[in-house]
Amino acid sequence: MSSLIDAIPWGALITWSSLAVGLTATLITTIVRRRYLSAISNIPGPFWASLTRLWHVWIILEGRQNERLVALHKRYGPFVRIAPNEISVCHRDASTLLLRANLHKGDWYHVTAVPDFRFRNPMSTTDPRKKKALSKHFAPGYAPSKVRGWESDINGNIECLLSWIDAYAEDEKPMHLDKFITYTTFDNIGSVFFSEPFGFIKAGRDVGGTLRNNVALSKFAAAAGFFLVPLRILVNPLTSWMLLLPMGRLYRTTSVALRKRMSSPNAGKDMLSHWLRASEVSGTLSAREIEAQANVNVGAGAEPVSTAIQSVVYHMIRHPKAWSTARDEIDAARAQGRCQHRVVSSHDAQSLPYVQACVKESLRLFSPTTMGLPRKVPKGGITIAGRHFAEGTTLSVSSQ
Repeated sequence: MSSLIDAIPWGALITWSSLAVGLTATLITTIVRRRYLSAISNIPGPFWASLTRLWHVWIILEGRQNERLVALHKRYGPFVRIAPNEISVCHRDASTLLLRANLHKGDWYHVTAVPDFRFRNPMSTTDPRKKKALSKHFAPGYAPSKVRGWESDINGNIECLLSWIDAYAEDEKPMHLDKFITYTTFDNIGSVFFSEPFGFIKAGRDVGGTLRNNVALSKFAAAAGFFLVPLRILVNPLTSWMLLLPMGRLYRTTSVALRKRMSSPNAGKDMLSHWLRASEVSGTLSAREIEAQANVNVGAGAEPVSTAIQSVVYHMIRHPKAWSTARDEIDAARAQGRCQHRVVSSHDAQSLPYVQACVKESLRLFSPTTMGLPRKVPKGGITIAGRHFAEGTTLSVSSQ
């Protein structure tokens, strides 16, 4: 018996037991601190959200974050705790106090440096001063007057979409309208930024799996952005070059378009030309920063626009009377000499109040940006609707 006892590795058992006890104590301490001792413990919300960020990640990957947040705000009011140190805010003062103020953005935004940390852009820059300094080079290209200059190219892609709709209607075949709308919005990005569409809507398919990759990228970025240390280890120049992650594949698509555009001396006055001119004038805007801005526009620009269009079409179909009234308004405008082209011009669209109202109501009902817009509370704290939040707390504005 004594020999058996002597054979037991007591040292190893004690070490592992101590480790287990230590980990258990740490876990219990963390749970108690986050759930009951945090400065925001009295903010209502789902139980698991108070303990771990994984609850928030789950509803993002589930694809119902916007619906969940609407329901939670209806239940709990303007403040809902969605993570141990993040609160979703739905209050009329939030946009002024959080978004219009020069506050640091939440750390999540670092994930929008595509394909990796080397490609800094205004969206991935969390410091408001640095973000403003970088944005000033790109902002002039987004002016409405500049965007209207590319309307004919955009209309050409929309005409192609309408031709596909006509073809499917004549053949009486079902059509994945959502995919074709996405093909169109991506090609509009190509036309506006690189003077040439990517070719999706003309081909009527996802060329090279780019759009399928973008769906994967959206899910990856939405979740990975909350875990900075693993993100920085996983997303690096090597994995970008080897195309192991969705970021790398998006970078390849954008890089090909950029190289093709730069090799064309007859390229039009696209968005890239404004950025190149800004680089020459400033002397501080680098080629990599231009490439980074192109990456994030292709990756994050087309999908929300496609979602917005789909929301409008979906809700109009669900309300036939609204659809009929909108068509009557367009027919009346045509009788007055406006809206003469198959694709209504942006100028004529402004004179269609009912159509405009339908678009805005559809976007109110279903926002194309389901992620919150997190901001960090500055020194001295901030007060919203009579509630004071301490420095360092993350407040995200719900887009719904």
